[in-house]
Amino acid sequence: MRAWRVHELGDPADVMSFDEVETPTPGDGQVLVKVRAAALNFPDVLMAQGKYQERPPLPFTPGVELCGEVVGTGQRVIGSPSGGPGAFAEYALMDAASAYPAPEELSDEKAASLYLTYSTGHVGLHRRAHLQAGEWLLVHAGAGGVGSAAIQLGKAAGARVIATAGGPDKTEVCRQLGADQVIDYTAEDFVPLVKEITGGHGADVVYDPVGGDVFDKSRRCIAFEGRLLVVGFTSGRLPDAPANHVLVKNYSVVGLHWGLYRKHEPALFWRTHEELLRLVAEGHIDPLVGDVLPLDQAPQALARLADRGTVGKVVLVP
Repeated sequence: MRAWRVHELGDPADVMSFDEVETPTPGDGQVLVKVRAAALNFPDVLMAQGKYQERPPLPFTPGVELCGEVVGTGQRVIGSPSGGPGAFAEYALMDAASAYPAPEELSDEKAASLYLTYSTGHVGLHRRAHLQAGEWLLVHAGAGGVGSAAIQLGKAAGARVIATAGGPDKTEVCRQLGADQVIDYTAEDFVPLVKEITGGHGADVVYDPVGGDVFDKSRRCIAFEGRLLVVGFTSGRLPDAPANHVLVKNYSVVGLHWGLYRKHEPALFWRTHEELLRLVAEGHIDPLVGDVLPLDQAPQALARLADRGTVGKVVLVP
């Protein structure tokens, strides 16, 4: 079979090669799946660069999210390859206990885009931030794969959603996703606008996959007893939260690493998936796929993702 592999750490376009490799053989508790669609995520870029918290041994096949067909049964499933990455290939191994049924309502491309970002968003907004109906939710990078999921999940929870995005095209995407208010951060400072929109109250929950300056500014427009969710750092800068400032409004800085629950509370994965199946069936969530590219264009696709020039999820297909 053909599979992309990272042979040394660095920029994906420089360190990935499309290799002919042996089709993997499933071990105990594993299934072999034919990859029907693999969704890109920012950790794919960071893993290739050696900057992610998980560092698989070299050489490795990138890709942490897929929709596949179980060889032998034909069942369509979604999830992550066994042991982490491995979705950017024609076949992959999955743990049978973590191969979740793909929603019948979704195409392969949309189903592949449901697993990571929507599970992360659901756990983040409900378990970590305890988002309540009627609260103000501020979602940064709302037109991206992570942000677009948070907008839909926030609306499904009954929140009033403010989204930030860069440029008129991306702000329009946020409106179409259901955001109540949208701010173009390239043209306006979102801090005074969030205060104005909320009548001085501020954002009860901030969903921040960007970090850097966005995190710093979010602290200035968060509500009393607000919750600032740390989702990621696509800006490239790890921000700091001065302890004295946290006391000013009694707000919380809340970490969100969804994958840790596989170790600490694995049952949460299935409960979350069942909730997502319900939300899909009821029409509350519908993954935004911005681009679908053939598997042999994986390096170009990752470069676009790293440059933050994409809308929604980018998906590779065989």
